[in-house]
Amino acid sequence: MRYFQLAVVLFLLGGGLRAAAQELYVFTEPASNMAAKSIGVRITNEGFFKGGAGNRTMPEVMFSFNKNLMTHFQGFLSDMDGKYRLEGGSVYAKYRFLSIDDTQRHLRAAVFGRLSTSKRPTYTEDINLEGDNSGAQGGIVVTQLLHKLALSGTLSYTKAFDQESKRVAGMPQPDQLIGYSLSSGYLVLPIVYKNYNQPNFNVYFEMLGKTNPVNGKSYLDLAPAIQVILNSRTRIDLGYRFQVAGDMPGRYNKNMYLVRAEFNFFNVLK
Repeated sequence: MRYFQLAVVLFLLGGGLRAAAQELYVFTEPASNMAAKSIGVRITNEGFFKGGAGNRTMPEVMFSFNKNLMTHFQGFLSDMDGKYRLEGGSVYAKYRFLSIDDTQRHLRAAVFGRLSTSKRPTYTEDINLEGDNSGAQGGIVVTQLLHKLALSGTLSYTKAFDQESKRVAGMPQPDQLIGYSLSSGYLVLPIVYKNYNQPNFNVYFEMLGKTNPVNGKSYLDLAPAIQVILNSRTRIDLGYRFQVAGDMPGRYNKNMYLVRAEFNFFNVLK
């Protein structure tokens, strides 16, 4: 778990420098949910700046039933295996069980789960339930908002399905990983809120890591990102994650960019 300890140190340094952002993290989910009775639509593209095939598109629909419960339905399409094709999909759910609110601050905690399917062969010791592996995940996330600064931590357990049947010759196939992340974000603009139609500019700094509990192999990524929110309904994300430590071979999402557009529709669910 040495990379988790390194992540804690870097996170505290990042928080001390007030690395910008609020709470709509780019690479992770906060404990807070979308506005109740709302629907969100996302389209995400991730891939590499160099090399051949290596782009994935993820359409996603999100439903917020109330302030505590929301779900995501996600599809995965990519050219990772040569031809652009549908790889699979996933269902994600999050339940907020703790909320301590105050003026311009709150503390929230939630549990979450994901169930994914993918028809890709397995090329890596990493387990990625957003396109590369079939499996299940469960975890907990805690988020603290302090005026314009938001801090969040996540701990999860992932179990992969059918690893042996999808095995590529010569590659070891772990079937479980411990995941952890530490995220910070700061609201840069507007300096003073006048109304909800003002554009928001947020800056994020996240640390993303995983550890195989069987052989101890781990990795740690740093992931800076920027975000623009328009009219409180449209969100545009741009981020990049890169590995700073680790010994887990064959990773797909090592050194990867992410571009996302999200559109929200409020008060549409009965």
